[in-house]
Amino acid sequence: TGSMKPTILEGDRIAVNKLAYDLKVPFLGWQLARWGGPSRGDVVVCQSPEDGVRLVKRVIGLPGDRIEMRDNRLIINGEAVVYESPSSESSGQFDANDRFSHEFAFEHLGQASHPIMTTPAIRARRFIAPITVPVGCYLVLGDNRDQSKDSRYFGFMPRDQISGRAFVYNIRLQRME
Repeated sequence: TGSMKPTILEGDRIAVNKLAYDLKVPFLGWQLARWGGPSRGDVVVCQSPEDGVRLVKRVIGLPGDRIEMRDNRLIINGEAVVYESPSSESSGQFDANDRFSHEFAFEHLGQASHPIMTTPAIRARRFIAPITVPVGCYLVLGDNRDQSKDSRYFGFMPRDQISGRAFVYNIRLQRME
């Protein structure tokens, strides 16, 4: 999927820690124990509440958070999220083909930052009216904000649909000859 570009690129492999938040019976999904929930900024693997498709998304809103988005800029609990333009050094990490048709920024969620990508030339949902994340749910977005089917389309992500945290990504497998 391209919905997590530029963080995760098509063809990248990710590893998922399925014990990050709870212990479930394999293949059945029955929860045996819970020891935490996703944190803001975590990249999680989840099942779409719409059609059950496996997704990889970033957790933006936690239960009880008040979330708003204006022109792809988040406001969380009344505080505007900080966005930073990439330096000339860091912009070199983005795919050369993408640099001409997309805009990039670093989004600061708490202590961590990550790159996001937008595509001004296409129509997309760049606004979220102020909304409170219900108990037991999360608001998730792709880092490729204008080309991601996420909470803006299917609503909140129920906690029981999150299967783990992606803890390693951008591992590219080289073809051996």
